[in-house]
Amino acid sequence: MNTAHTITVDSAPATPWRNGGGVTRELLAWPDPADWRLRISVADIAADGPFSAFPGVQRWFVLLSGEGVVLDFDNHGLALRPGDTPLAFDGAAAPGCRLMGGPVRDLNLMVRDGAGGMATVSPGTAWQAPAGAQAGLFARVPGRWRNGEEQRTLPALSLLWFDAPPPGDWHFEPDAPAPAVGWWLHHIPEPASI
Repeated sequence: MNTAHTITVDSAPATPWRNGGGVTRELLAWPDPADWRLRISVADIAADGPFSAFPGVQRWFVLLSGEGVVLDFDNHGLALRPGDTPLAFDGAAAPGCRLMGGPVRDLNLMVRDGAGGMATVSPGTAWQAPAGAQAGLFARVPGRWRNGEEQRTLPALSLLWFDAPPPGDWHFEPDAPAPAVGWWLHHIPEPASI
């Protein structure tokens, strides 16, 4: 059995934003929180305001709950609601964020010095971790992650993460039908310089 880490959103400490507009719960920072190359977090956005700029970082963003947001980039605004496809964008962009109708909660994947991705789980459809990747699943609803004979029961709003993912087909079976049951996440680190 491969070593896996599971963390729930509620067990992660909430760090208030400097501008007072929300809080972030860091679920994973690799290799360490002070100098991460991979960061997975959940944020509660309570007020309009700009995103923090992360030059050199690729970001993925998806809404977990709330009515929605409009992200204002330099040349256009983009409306996002729960159930939409994850948005990938350059972390240096730092778009403005406007709430459509009250607070929202979102999931963030940020990658520096490597490649990554976030894909919506489709129940009944298999997913495979890319070669050389770290990978995992963020479950929005309770259910079971399965890979061959190996399976793990996950509560709602939890991250299951493998530094060395098991090969083969991964499945997520929600306990009950729901829209946007979860997301597959992966990170392919850049090879170390010699």
